Amino acid sequence: MDRYRSAGPEAYAGDPAPKRGRGRLIAGLAGLAVLLLGGAGILVYLFGPGDDEPPVAGPGAPTASAGASAEVPAPVGPVPTTPAPASSSDPRFVKTGQCVRNEGAAGGKPKLSISGCAPKTYEVLRRFDGATSGEKDAEAKCAKVSGYTNWYFFDSELDTLDFVLCLRQR
Repeated sequence: MDRYRSAGPEAYAGDPAPKRGRGRLIAGLAGLAVLLLGGAGILVYLFGPGDDEPPVAGPGAPTASAGASAEVPAPVGPVPTTPAPASSSDPRFVKTGQCVRNEGAAGGKPKLSISGCAPKTYEVLRRFDGATSGEKDAEAKCAKVSGYTNWYFFDSELDTLDFVLCLRQR
């Protein structure tokens, strides 16, 4: 028998080693998750899709509806100083003498696109570029144009993109 035996851990029956609690770790992770989700929510609120209403066209627009709209994507970066190519069908680039057709639903918002002149299209008799205040402004401008039957206006947040078209149905 060994008289000199070293005392191992089992020989100490006193206080066990203190347990490291996971409570602080869990609380810290939960706090971090709340901060991350809250920050993501704020970013979505600030930079997410908005409730912007599109510009409108009045009752003289080439549909039977009382109100209508035209949408233009918001410019990213500087606004180009040269127009789009002539092949574009976007009504922002229509010129006097050209024709447009309404591709919007009957009784709904007009959606004009440049087209060849044919029956059931609208010939642009006059184009007014620059700021417009809406229906009354479009009516007043087109009232001076001989032979017009309909008008269309585009009103954006950037007044340099606004225009009024005085149209004659073919």
